[in-house]
Amino acid sequence: MSAPSRDWVTIGIEGDIPLEGARVVRTPFGDIAVFRTAAGEILAIDDRCPHRGGPLSEGIVHGDTVTCPLHNWVISLKTGEAQGADSGCVRTFAVRVEHGTVLLAASALGARKAA
Repeated sequence: MSAPSRDWVTIGIEGDIPLEGARVVRTPFGDIAVFRTAAGEILAIDDRCPHRGGPLSEGIVHGDTVTCPLHNWVISLKTGEAQGADSGCVRTFAVRVEHGTVLLAASALGARKAA
């Protein structure tokens, strides 16, 4: 694969994110939680539950969802939507892995594409 473009920002190494765990990327616009599912899929969402702002990165990952550690809301890591009877959503962010390196869309970090 080609080198990362300016549209993507390296945020870490895939192996640094534990299976069924998360790491946090701090941005000027708020924290982003980057998760690794049991299947090894890397997904990124706002690190703030839509209910009361709980840190989703500290929640329990099961399948492709995370349970907020404060009030047990279940949030889809793929869509950002609250599951079950709860309603609300968080932003999702484009993320990809190249040769074990995790890249986040530059737009998630407030970076602008070069003209």
